[in-house]
Amino acid sequence: MKRKLLIVEDDPLMQEAVADYFMSKGWQVQTANDGDEALTLLMRDSFHLLLLDVMMPGINGFTVCREIRKNSDVPIIFLTARVMEEDELNGYALGADDYVTKPFSLPVLHAKAIALLKRAKSSGMEKWLRIGALEINLHTHEVRAEGKAVHLPPKEYEILLFFLENPERIFSREQLLIRFWGYEFDGSERVVDNHIKKLRKAIGPCGCTIHTVRKFGYRMEVTPPK
Repeated sequence: MKRKLLIVEDDPLMQEAVADYFMSKGWQVQTANDGDEALTLLMRDSFHLLLLDVMMPGINGFTVCREIRKNSDVPIIFLTARVMEEDELNGYALGADDYVTKPFSLPVLHAKAIALLKRAKSSGMEKWLRIGALEINLHTHEVRAEGKAVHLPPKEYEILLFFLENPERIFSREQLLIRFWGYEFDGSERVVDNHIKKLRKAIGPCGCTIHTVRKFGYRMEVTPPK
């Protein structure tokens, strides 16, 4: 499985250079030009690592980091032209994992990224969520149902994880649409139904079932093992 990287950088030349280098090393890369775009992408997909510029138009990198840490422990490396000690301490306090000062060497940045992922794995960040007969590795995104590997597209993986983290709660189609497709999505709510249908088929009868609650939406029900 390819490592997934999100680069949040408003300088198009730097964004392109970093993206090209990491892709040449086998990474799957997405980019965002500002903090708002980054947070939208993080609602729709998951990543192994974020490279986050500090100074950006709109909300800055510190604010983005604070918002990310409310829901995720994805490793974050700040990219900054500012070298003030106060800024570094503020970034670490907000949950950043490392700092790289501009201008930087792309090979060194890549080496830092690999080292950070290795530390994250060895420190126990690679863990399994087990509910019923369903298992999800929260960092490699592997999914197993009754011990068998289940291959899910990113959107269905995120939907499944969301339901497993919120069992027995009812979510309307509108809530799910906003959560996974964003406020600006102009398609039909039926896209939710289609993804739920595919997800049910993929995981099968594994003790975790997404039930339709008529006139309300969907709820994950977990059957205790016998």
